[in-house]
Amino acid sequence: MDIRTVGIIGAGTMGNGIAQACAVSGIDVVMVDISDAAVDKGIATIAGSLDRLIKKDKISALEKATALARIKGSARYEDLKSAQLVIEAATENYELKLKILKQADALLAPEVIIASNTSSISITKLAAATSRPDRFIGMHFFNPVPMMALVEIIRGLQTSDATHDAVHAMATALGKSPITVKNAPGFVVNRILVPMINEAFFVLAEGLATPEDIDAGMKLGCNQPIGPLALADMIGLDVCLAVMDVYLTEFGDSKYRPCPLLKEMVAAGRLGRKTGQGVYKY
Repeated sequence: MDIRTVGIIGAGTMGNGIAQACAVSGIDVVMVDISDAAVDKGIATIAGSLDRLIKKDKISALEKATALARIKGSARYEDLKSAQLVIEAATENYELKLKILKQADALLAPEVIIASNTSSISITKLAAATSRPDRFIGMHFFNPVPMMALVEIIRGLQTSDATHDAVHAMATALGKSPITVKNAPGFVVNRILVPMINEAFFVLAEGLATPEDIDAGMKLGCNQPIGPLALADMIGLDVCLAVMDVYLTEFGDSKYRPCPLLKEMVAAGRLGRKTGQGVYKY
């Protein structure tokens, strides 16, 4: 399948990042959200990101204008009909994603591929709720999307080879380095990463070291570009907790028990960068 237009449901951090990556690579985009204000905010974020690339001499002003011209913002799902691939990029909530996917599935032509940008929810389960399980797949982009090379392509039990191959080729066309993953809670990267972050909270809760020293230890000792606690603040502590809850439920293994300190901080509204305070203050 020749994917010329990509529909994106959600104009937030992940949605607008995917939109930018597509537009810069020459793919037309229809970015949909619940309101014109949400869409306008997403497009403004993309414009700001492209301005930063201009300042770094990564792109020209003409390339910015060309990329933005490829993005159509809308509050109407009907505008997704022109896409050959529609990517759902809503909040990591099963019921919300299910509602969005059923709405899109009922609207789109049978040959259109639907992908979810979920980081932990079963692709097999989501696919089963649609009329096109063979044309349903996971595309897990990483934040910030324009900068991160990895895309996890997750095959549900029902995903066809043709769907996988089309999405793999499209991700490669974006300049990404896709890896193919079987469906399982957390897939590959987050299955390893989020429990490590959770363990960092246990270390912090036990008073073994300060947040700064925990992060410095992992950066200097494991060659990580950012420490696990600072990364948790970037991801969002609520997201980290939600992922750990999924693991605990799906695997039934106590090793995935969320750290009480992580739960306490989420209850306090200290979610990280997006609220101005998490482990660190911003």
